Amino acid sequence: MNFGFVRIAAATPVVQVADCQHNVSHIATLVRQAASQGAAIVAFPELSITGYTCGDLFTQPFLLQQAEAALTQLLEETAPLPLLCIAGLPVALDNRLYNTAVVFSRGQILGAVPKSYLPNYNEFYENRWFAPGTESHAERISLCGQETPFSTRLLFECGDVCLGVEICEDLWVPVPPSSMQALAGANLLVNISASNEMVGKHAYLRSLIEQQSARTMAAYLYSSAGCGESTTDIVFAGNGIIAENGAILRESERFTFGEQLTLCDVDIERLMALRRKTNTFTSESPQKEYRRIRAGLPVQDYTRTPLLREISPYPFIPGKDAHIDERCEEIFNIQISGLAQRIRHTNCRSAVIGISGGLDSTLALLVAVRTFDKLGLPRTCVTGITMPGFGTTGRTYNNALRLMETLGITIREVNIRAACEQHFSDIGLDPGDRSVTYENAQARERTQILMDIANQTGGLVIGTGDLSELALGWATYNGDHMSMYGVNCGIPKTLVRHLVGWVAAKGPDEAARPWLLDILDTPISPELLPADGNGQIAQCTEELVGPYDLHDFFLYYFVRFGFRPAKLYLMARQAFAGKYEDRTIKRWLITFLRRFFSQQFKRSALPDGPKVGSVSLSPRGDWRMPSDASCTMWLHEAENL
Repeated sequence: MNFGFVRIAAATPVVQVADCQHNVSHIATLVRQAASQGAAIVAFPELSITGYTCGDLFTQPFLLQQAEAALTQLLEETAPLPLLCIAGLPVALDNRLYNTAVVFSRGQILGAVPKSYLPNYNEFYENRWFAPGTESHAERISLCGQETPFSTRLLFECGDVCLGVEICEDLWVPVPPSSMQALAGANLLVNISASNEMVGKHAYLRSLIEQQSARTMAAYLYSSAGCGESTTDIVFAGNGIIAENGAILRESERFTFGEQLTLCDVDIERLMALRRKTNTFTSESPQKEYRRIRAGLPVQDYTRTPLLREISPYPFIPGKDAHIDERCEEIFNIQISGLAQRIRHTNCRSAVIGISGGLDSTLALLVAVRTFDKLGLPRTCVTGITMPGFGTTGRTYNNALRLMETLGITIREVNIRAACEQHFSDIGLDPGDRSVTYENAQARERTQILMDIANQTGGLVIGTGDLSELALGWATYNGDHMSMYGVNCGIPKTLVRHLVGWVAAKGPDEAARPWLLDILDTPISPELLPADGNGQIAQCTEELVGPYDLHDFFLYYFVRFGFRPAKLYLMARQAFAGKYEDRTIKRWLITFLRRFFSQQFKRSALPDGPKVGSVSLSPRGDWRMPSDASCTMWLHEAENL
């Protein structure tokens, strides 16, 4: 199974200007290398068969004849190979010459796409030799003895892959041809280029590729000229760049003297899922028809072949880049702004939060105090309530108290033991019973206390439950499941941990740092069962429902892209290689699917709370699912992995 992945390659050969035989020999070698490494598609730079910097030699009929003869040789040499190739050469047609990308496979030319926009400014003067492809009225040409489709409006269909081709400057114009190709169905955009280097230009090029792949929700394969092109006036660095939906996945080294092959697996299924969900991915203006040319591609079995792409085990956590602080601050500001608006709208005088000494309530408290700071209200308007019960340990109790003290909020303590014991007596529950009734009664008692104290203080109960708990249904219905505003409802557990760690390292409340660090080091637990004989936490959540890093991984790809269980399993095996065994991943994948489907009824009755990232489970927004939907098909595939 290929699961929607396709392996593509950007090739940078070492050329000799105007030596077509040399150039196709090197191109053929790189095609063979790409095929041996499992590539289905490989692209070579603009005019790579002749070299881009031939200048007025392009007016020599002999060069044009030799270029076509070299292409014929290239077709013959690569005919046994199953992959699809794109290479550039000048093509003469009637009284004009066109800078053309030729698409070929198994010895057959599938189509020729002429360049639409010819730069004729600064160091460029392509109008001296070439005509814009948009001016040609030909539909077919004879090339290498083959009748060949010729147009700027060609698309190449290869199963689920729909490929569009543009050339160099086409990307730099206000509305690139690839934008129209994408609207017509292209999900893999190829640009063969000969863009020279200048200070600062590369950064701009990367941003163009990132933005174009994001705007078109497509994969973008960019291959540009490198070593061997003339350096009479300009220098070429050899860029191979592969992007997908706004992210650069792979890129080659620049300014090398050798040939390079940059390979990556792009996820066409992921891109099509995004397009189908985004109903604005369309054009209101009528589009001229594109000719669609069918082609075959080799199919990789990714159950046997490792993926050539990085798969982060923590898709919700901001990447390790220069903007990480900005990202974390932005997440906090979304939570803060949501809560601030709710407080202003309801004219509440306080916020009430249950503080357990765990991660979720810690993050909610940090959001609350920063909200009141932003509103210009004293932190004492935030009331933190610790509610010790049968499972509360000294460690979490102490952390809760010390954190509240250092943050300067109002502290209240209400022990729930007596109330719960009375409730057990009222409903006839054996005191030694440790069933779900025993646990949920405590959660509901705590919620009742929070609600009533909020009424006393004219306050708002701030929910602490996170996105991971909502996905798994790891919350007591009408207990911790309920609040008046849930600030963490868009934050998964792995991100909760990351944000608390970020505040501990860089937050303004230095006095809180020791307690935040110890909270981070504390096992995740609802503390609803009595502590062990040593007074330690006896109920560890991740031993019961599974590791949150796995569940968050499944959640992200299941909800955002709709990936099937087999694909989730495949990706998780690579992302968590060395951390979890295959059987462990399979076990918790089954648990995730079973709980996600069975617990929808809890998500259907969620309180309000802010969406933070691309995955949300709000029944009023991103996720509307019947509470009685069957998970039989998903479980069947997962169980048979």
